[in-house]
Amino acid sequence: MISEYLESFAGLPVADFATSGTDATDLPPADSVAWRLAFGWDDEPPFERLWRDFLETVPADRVRAIVIGAWWGDGEYDNVRPVLDLLVESAGRLPALRSLFLGDVTAEECELSWLEMADVTPVVEAYPLLEEFVVRGCGYGGDDGGLSFRPVRHERLRTLRFESGGLPADIVRAVCESELPRLEHLALWLGVEHYGGDATLADLAPLLAGGRFPALRHLGLQNSEIQDEIAAAVAAAPVVAQLSSLGLSLGTLTDAGAEALLAGQPLTHLKALDLHHHYLSEELAGRVREALEPSGVEVDLSEPQEVRRWGNSDEEFRYVAVSE
Repeated sequence: MISEYLESFAGLPVADFATSGTDATDLPPADSVAWRLAFGWDDEPPFERLWRDFLETVPADRVRAIVIGAWWGDGEYDNVRPVLDLLVESAGRLPALRSLFLGDVTAEECELSWLEMADVTPVVEAYPLLEEFVVRGCGYGGDDGGLSFRPVRHERLRTLRFESGGLPADIVRAVCESELPRLEHLALWLGVEHYGGDATLADLAPLLAGGRFPALRHLGLQNSEIQDEIAAAVAAAPVVAQLSSLGLSLGTLTDAGAEALLAGQPLTHLKALDLHHHYLSEELAGRVREALEPSGVEVDLSEPQEVRRWGNSDEEFRYVAVSE
């Protein structure tokens, strides 16, 4: 569950651009903050009005980071495509833009699966100097076909993250097929099949084989209901040797997955291993710490979860951190 807005992004504090009555003299320097544009419940659409006001009020040519929040203002969940079109159309006015977060929306406003997404590829293509791109939302549902992404070549992108309760396999494959020579940080919240998260180990194979992204230093394969299978694959994956940090958090990792990690290739070269939100026993969690922390690996085993059962049923249920 995502319950809070971003307070910082791209190393900058987030500043809200008000929907009306903004005085340019009261604003911080354009390049000193990440600008958040979002509607409140009582604000009137269209988003285009807010966007035009922002471009005319803030020195657009100095803006380094933008955070897009709720793009609807009347309680009706609209498709994000008009926002994407505005971003593409305005690329020439935002030459300094290096970081973009699409979908800083809390669960109280809209569940991930209800966010009406679209093809985000044109935005990446429109900003050849973009270094960080984060998308929050599922590929599930929506009249416009839902979230999608096509393989791209981008010379400057360093961080790519998809935060999803159900990331479609075709997006995973498109990422793996992209040419991103400077990509350092990749995080994929794979989610659950019920909300469109149908990626398999076969879809991840080109990524795990290594060499696809030579600059990659952080890999996150997170929020998955097949977290044990992913852990077992990662334990033997060539890509791990080039990493300085690894994220297998937010999913349904159990003792089986942790055992596979311990039995696999050494992980002592890592600076950090993120396993928070997990289903490990205290004994296995202790073994992971004992194996890695003496070598200086920062291990995050916070947020241990309890297996659930319904009524008198013996069937066990484990949940990812973010699904709907």
